[in-house]
Amino acid sequence: MKRTFVVLAAALALCAAAAATGLPQPAAYPAIFRKVTAMIPMRDGVRLHTEIYIPRRAGGPWPILLTRTPYGLHDDAQGFTPLLNLYRAMMPDGYIFVFQDIRGRYRSQGKFIMNRPPRPCFRAHRCTAADMVPGQVDEATDTYDTIAWLLRHVGDNNGRVGMAGISYGGWLTTMAMLDPHPALKAVSEQASPEDQFLGDDFHHNGAFRLSYGFEYAAMMETGKTNFHFHFNRYDTYEWYLRLGPLANVNRMIFHGRLPTWNHFVNHPNYDAFWKKMAFAPYLTRVTVPMLNVAGWYDQEDFYGPQTIYKLLQRHDRHGRNYFVAGPWNHGGWSHGTGNHLGPVRFGSDTSIYFRKNVQARWFRYWLHQKGRLNEPKALVFQTGSNVWQRYAAWPPRRARARRLYFRPGLRLGFQPAARRGSNAYISEPNNPVPYRPRPVRPTYPGPEWPVWLVQDQRFVNHRPDVLSYESATLHHTVAIAGDIVAHLFAATTGSDSDWIVKLIDVYPQNYRPQPKMSGYELIIADEVFRGRFRHSYSHPRPITPGKVTRYVIDLHTNDHAFLPGHRIMVQVQSTWFPLIDRNPQTYVPNIFLARRQDFRTAWQHIYYGPGEASYISLPVVPSSR
Repeated sequence: MKRTFVVLAAALALCAAAAATGLPQPAAYPAIFRKVTAMIPMRDGVRLHTEIYIPRRAGGPWPILLTRTPYGLHDDAQGFTPLLNLYRAMMPDGYIFVFQDIRGRYRSQGKFIMNRPPRPCFRAHRCTAADMVPGQVDEATDTYDTIAWLLRHVGDNNGRVGMAGISYGGWLTTMAMLDPHPALKAVSEQASPEDQFLGDDFHHNGAFRLSYGFEYAAMMETGKTNFHFHFNRYDTYEWYLRLGPLANVNRMIFHGRLPTWNHFVNHPNYDAFWKKMAFAPYLTRVTVPMLNVAGWYDQEDFYGPQTIYKLLQRHDRHGRNYFVAGPWNHGGWSHGTGNHLGPVRFGSDTSIYFRKNVQARWFRYWLHQKGRLNEPKALVFQTGSNVWQRYAAWPPRRARARRLYFRPGLRLGFQPAARRGSNAYISEPNNPVPYRPRPVRPTYPGPEWPVWLVQDQRFVNHRPDVLSYESATLHHTVAIAGDIVAHLFAATTGSDSDWIVKLIDVYPQNYRPQPKMSGYELIIADEVFRGRFRHSYSHPRPITPGKVTRYVIDLHTNDHAFLPGHRIMVQVQSTWFPLIDRNPQTYVPNIFLARRQDFRTAWQHIYYGPGEASYISLPVVPSSR
């Protein structure tokens, strides 16, 4: 979930872009907007700090666009929040922009609860007036009460409200649509988490996201404002390794003071605590038009917007649920030009395109009731070919699953191996594979975290605990669009294990358009799976040592073209540190309470051939060969 410095960096990037596009610049905001600050009362008496920016020009009444955040508004020298910069492309249309600190954060009253669950009545999928319990609140009620107050107290509004937010703000936006105020006419969740155990910030398939979970809990719950944990080593890989078992976190650092860390420790499996926070039970209707936004290189919440779109799509009887995905990292569509990420170039200004031609038009249509909604159900950017694709559904129905098999000699091919075999490596939890080149600096404000998913994977090729399977050089484009799934037949000498799979585009060794990218190994899709959860996320089981077991690992959807001259690679490993905590490789009931002696070396075998054919299922677009 997004942190403050990302918003501030976005503000600087947008200032530079504004000069080239003729859009309003921050220095002009006092002349454009009249600022009003309010402490808006909620139904339980708690007051929330809110900043309201009303256009000074004639031409109203104006719609309201609301953004709620836990990260603070951080007014600049003029007293205006940099969050205004996120909506510069919308300013010519005219909006009353409203920004609010959620309860318990920064200048708002009340108690902060991380991802505060929906009210109990939502277990029945919706709340009615009869369900209203005095003092019972969630983020939906806070949003409802805020909108009701704005409509009554802010003049020159047209009675129509929209809501948008990124990351935690996207989650708040999704919460608002569960029980929307009647004036809420359109929302855009952008990079919202959906399930914190299965696929977003804190866990992926039950595997704990150590560096993010530790640093985010420290940031959000040390005080009312953002706090950055101080590491006494430059390389956090070394710091986390020296920390030892996760039981040392409370013993040596947090001392039981951070609720979220305590939840990690007390809920190691997919129990009622995690389930009541997930959106799946509640997204049973499309209450207002929804624009879901995702980035292919989102390092924090890639799973969430795809899953929210999918859940809502089952109930979208009136065609009001939309999906957009582009070549962005977490929130990358909201700032800068979007013509590159790290060294990877995309051939156009994808972020500017989104802000001007997608987001601005979306809210103009629903809130101003002007223009045409010329959006396909799914607008996605195909990396590799660097073109926008328009689909009637996501994933597109015309894609067909093809199996890319593991073969002898660490090769890949669309035909299975004729004979049974395996490749082996030793997984050593005390010497885990780093997830990005060392030194690994803190998640924030370290500069590598936002771009690690586009970092060259050759840095692990030499390691004996990483298997790299590779195809022959492609003679034709292989375009994929849809869900990518790994099917591993694997065995371990341990009684628990993690399996990490990465689908990679290998650039030609002589890449003329960009010589420094020659031989580059770019991740296209990746995921981790914790073996104990192979049957159930709620009821883990030990792995039988030496038994060949099938693991199905969803690498999620993507749209990418592997071009002629490139090769396809699949890397398999069992550690990914400190992104993912170390699996002891010895089954223990709760890894957060594991002892140092529980961490043991294991031999890992990946099988291919008849009966045990490991492969990657690729959603190949039929026109490609």
